[in-house]
This record gives sequence, C-alpha cells and structure tokens, in this order.
Amino acid sequence: MVLLTKKFAALAVCLALPLIVCLVLPLVAQQPPAPGRGRGPQSIKPKPEELAQIKSKSEQIDTLVADLKSKHADAALVGDVEVYGKAGHFLLEFPELFNNQNAIDHAMVVLDQGTERGKQLQAGQSPWTSGKSQIHAYYSEIDGSVQPYHISLPENYDPAKPTRLYVWMHGRQNNTTESEFIFGFMNPRPPGNAPVADQGQIQVDLFGRINSAGWHWAGEADVFETIAAVKKRFKIDDKRVMLRGFSMGGEGGWHVALHHPDEFAAAEIGAGTWSRRMEVTDLPAWQAPTREIWEDMEHYALNIFNLPLAGHDGDKDNQTPTVPPPPPGTPNRGQLESSLRTRAQLEKEGYPCKGEPNFLRCEGAPGIFLISQDTGHGTSPLVRTQLDAFLKEWGDKGQTSPDHIRFMTYTSRYNRDYWVSLDGLEKEYVRADVDAKRTDGGKTYDIKTNNVARLVLREMNNAKSVKVDGADMKVKAGPEVTLVKTAGVWKADKNGAWSGLHKTHALQGPIDDAFIDPFLLVRPTGIPWNAAVNEQALRQLARFDRLWAKFFRGHPYVKDDKDVTDADFAKYQVVLFGDPGSNKWIAKVAAKLPVKWTKDSVTLAGKDYPANENFPALIYPNPLHPSKYIVINSGLTIPDNEYNGDYGMPRWGDYAIVKAKDGAEVPDLVTAGLFDESWQIVKP
Repeated sequence: MVLLTKKFAALAVCLALPLIVCLVLPLVAQQPPAPGRGRGPQSIKPKPEELAQIKSKSEQIDTLVADLKSKHADAALVGDVEVYGKAGHFLLEFPELFNNQNAIDHAMVVLDQGTERGKQLQAGQSPWTSGKSQIHAYYSEIDGSVQPYHISLPENYDPAKPTRLYVWMHGRQNNTTESEFIFGFMNPRPPGNAPVADQGQIQVDLFGRINSAGWHWAGEADVFETIAAVKKRFKIDDKRVMLRGFSMGGEGGWHVALHHPDEFAAAEIGAGTWSRRMEVTDLPAWQAPTREIWEDMEHYALNIFNLPLAGHDGDKDNQTPTVPPPPPGTPNRGQLESSLRTRAQLEKEGYPCKGEPNFLRCEGAPGIFLISQDTGHGTSPLVRTQLDAFLKEWGDKGQTSPDHIRFMTYTSRYNRDYWVSLDGLEKEYVRADVDAKRTDGGKTYDIKTNNVARLVLREMNNAKSVKVDGADMKVKAGPEVTLVKTAGVWKADKNGAWSGLHKTHALQGPIDDAFIDPFLLVRPTGIPWNAAVNEQALRQLARFDRLWAKFFRGHPYVKDDKDVTDADFAKYQVVLFGDPGSNKWIAKVAAKLPVKWTKDSVTLAGKDYPANENFPALIYPNPLHPSKYIVINSGLTIPDNEYNGDYGMPRWGDYAIVKAKDGAEVPDLVTAGLFDESWQIVKP
C-alpha cells in the first residue's frame, strides 16, 4: 500500500458521549502509520473461563434464534435477539476490544438479556418493544450483519401520530462494541451536557459500527439503514428527520449532511475534525484528487443553501482539530475550527453571516453558527437552548421541495439535491455546481451549470419552458427529464439511458467506492496461472475480511467462484480475487477489461509487467451487469490504521499494478492511476 509522502503523527481523542464512556488508547498498526487517528483500545486478556462463558451464552442465543427462524417469527424481532448473540461472537473473535474487567462483566449481563429476549419471543412476547428506552437491531444490506440501535421516545408519545425524528451520531468510542453499546443504554448515565429539549421527537442513537473510519463506508450506510429500520417500526414524519452529531459525530455529520442536503429537515453539527491532507502538495496523481470526496467538507458549504444547518462548539475546545494534527506551536481553536472554516466558505459563496459574535445567522442561506463561551469540547446551556429553538423552528416547518436550488459536488457519487441530480461530470474531482430556479408553479426553469455533463430534473410535470446555460431547451413535461451535454451543447436524452461507458452516479470510482453499497467477495477455487499471485490475492481477501469485521462489525459476503450466480452480479458490487486461471469469473471478463492479462505478462497503458509476480487491481463497470461495479483483487485500499481513523484516503485510484510480496498481506504498489470520464486509460 502506498502511503503519503509526508508523515504526521496520529492522535486520538477521548470524548464524553451521551450514555456511553469512550476510551481511546493505542493500537499497533500492521503497516507504517499513515495520516489519520486510527488508534484502537488497550486490551485486557479475558480468562479462559470467561471466554468459555461468553461462548456458551452466545451459542445459547444462536439456538434460540435458529428455533425462532424455523418457526418464521417476525424477522425484525428475531434481529432484536440475534444482535445479542452477534455481540458475543464478535467479542470472542476480537477479544482485544475488551479494555477492562468491567467490559467483560458487562458482556455477561448483555448476553443474559439476549437469552431472556429469545425465550420471551419463543413465548410470543416482546416486552422490549414498549417503554421509553428501547434497544433494537436491523439486518444490513451492505454485508448482511445485524446492527444495534437505541430508541428514546418522548413523554407524550402517540404511536398513531407521525413523529419527528432526531438522528444522533456519536463521537469517538473505540471500545464501545455492540455489548458496551447495549449495556450503556441498559444502565444510562447522566449526559455530559445540557439535555436536548423534548419537542415530541423520537431520538435514535446510531451504533455507527463503532467508528467506521469516521462514519464512512459502512458508517455512512448505518445512518440511512438505521433511519429506514426506525421508519418500519415507528410512524416517522418523513419531512421532519433531523441529523445531529458531535466531535467524530460532527465530522461524520458534516460529511453526511453536506453530501445529502435533501435528506434532512435540519442538521445540528458540533465540532468535528477537518483534514490537513489538502495541504500536502506532493501526493501521487491518483491520490490527490480523491481527497475531494470527503476530506474537504468545508468546501461543500454551499449545500447549506437548501439545508438548515447549525454549526457549533466551545470557544475553549482543546481537542485535536485536524487530521493529521497541526504542527507544534500552531495556533488553533480546537474542533471549533471546522464550523469556522465552513462559515468562512459559505461567506465566500456570497452568504455573509451577521449578528452577535457567538451567534451568527447567514443571509440568504438557512445556516447559523454558534460558539459556547467559556466552554471546552462541548455545548453550553445557552447554546443548547438556541440549538433547541433552531431544531423546533425547522421541525415545525418541515421539508418542502424548494423552487431555488444551489448545489455543488466534487464527485457524482454525491450528486442529488431535491429535484436536481448531477449524474455525470465533465471532470470528476473538480468542482461541479448547479443553480436551478423554477417559477410560475414549475412551468418555467432557468438553470446554470458548471462542470456538468448529465443533468436529471424531477418534478417536471408542469414544465413548459426550460433554459439551461442560456439555451432554450425542448423538453417533454413529465416526472423526470434527462439532459446531456455534448460538445458544449445541451440536448434532451429521450431514452434516459447514457449510451457507452461513462462515469456516472455510483459508477465513478475509485476502487474504494465499491464498498459503500452491498458487495460480494469471490474466492478462487481453480488452478492459478501463477501461485505467488493467487496466494497474495487470498491473503488480501483474508485481511480485508478481518479488518472489515473488526472495525465495521460485520463479515462481508463471501462465495467461491463456482457458487456465484447471475443474480449475484445483479445484486452486488462483485469483488473477484485470483487470476484468470484460479477464478472463473476473472477469466470470463478479462477480455473486456482495460488490461491484457496472460500467463506471462500483464499489459496496462502499453507497458508490460511479468505476470509471475505482478497483477492488476482495479474497479470497472461490470461487463456482466453494467449498472454495477466489478473489482479485481482489492478491498478498501486504505491502510490498517485508517479503518479506525477519521478519514480513509483511497491509495490506488481506479486501477493499479501491484507486486506479490511473499508472506505479506498487502502487495507492493508498482503503478496506479485514475480512468478518464469514459473509463479509459489516460495517456501520458
């Protein structure tokens, strides 16, 4: 794995979390350190008899779950039981995540509760679905794992009435496994800050799969999968879902809110780190552009135009503000810096913020920025009151589809704001934006774009006059209109399908992008062309499976190549390991990939590499199912310590040639690059 050319020390921060105590202690990485805050917990070694107890209790829950499934019990309620057994099994698999004796004792209590739940459900009862505090779980589509979440109901909760939902993203909590997460709500502690006002909302506390690289990949999926799970159990008002987070939850909040501005009625974001890797000037050409995906979230401040957002932190915050941390002696204001920078960028976009120094409202955009005075890494009672008023204001209003949209992105992965989608960019990782206005009840549209190649407009049933970049367009009114820009000229795409290969939404790379959606790892079973290459690929698969399980709390789907079906290609981003000899599917698609691979050589961009030790790793539209990815010989390309850090930067771009390294889990990188917007090799 290629690391950054400038090295920084990594720091971790211990945060006070609602109901949960977080401990942050060192983790020894299996690779040289890369910028990030990927430190894990100090562990205590459980006694053999304690592990035996955990194993026995977990298996007892497994037996109950198997019986419940055989009797076709309600799947959601079975998940509420199974998550307890999963908690025990993952503690056995990763016992280093026990940080003290209390965690071992807590696990016993949690597992006993899981057994009790299983027996209750066998009797047709589920008492945990009542009361103001409830622990539930859902089955994730991304990897099939069962993940917990917590629900708090308001005092005057009426299950028949659509209710607003507050979605809470926690801060760093390296030791909060499923067991500790559940135990924390079984035995709640007083909150560290003033409590959030009861405005009739349900609050869901996300597990976030512990830290999930700062709420990325499976962590990002956890936000939306949990919301969907809550909506199946409770009557949620879709127009009144609010996102809240602090510290690492604030960092994740910036990422989720500003990338998805039409998903929430409002966002309250406290603190949060920002990445100094944007200052590194000598990164390889395939690494530097990918920082624009989520390491520069202050650059996305324009998306506050359609998202009511409150940024805040204490004026005496002394937590590490940046990843990597600032040089010694550098003045900073802790993690308050993230909202200060976001506000400054919003003002550059033309929306000045005015008012009291510690409470600024932005003109022309629904953003406010607050500072808790004489406060460290937290929220003062005054600011809590102001934030509650902000949430009530926008919760009372609820979301409405705006007539004026301003939206920007650097990648077509994050491309949507209400009735506008940027489905293709002229250049990925370069700022693209749209300024779209509709008037006269949606009859007239005036749209200005920058760096956009494909534009999808929805809610167009009344459209009569559409102007894009000054040109009048002939479009047919309907639910959706697709426009494509060719040679500088916009035209309606009547078929709605983009012919040929193009980078488009959720099909734009880099390699790491495949792991935001459900994916399947495919293990080779044939006779390899080159044993060293095949063995290296198998070590990569094993490493990815282990790290994903440990830090993202679920083992990926894995199948042998002989067991993969056409349905798998339609459902998953398919990740193939091995070579054309060992993996039947690599052999089947090899001729349609932008690399020539024989028993003797690998040819990429006109250059040959000996195939006895070199092999390709890449992402590409799947020739067998073009709306999905196919990935060859790679999981996430981030280093080990960034799985538990704040940001993970893709290291291999869209494609790479790597060299087998005897006994190593990660091969050596020989060369790498990014495909152009037509999925072609960029010629030097």
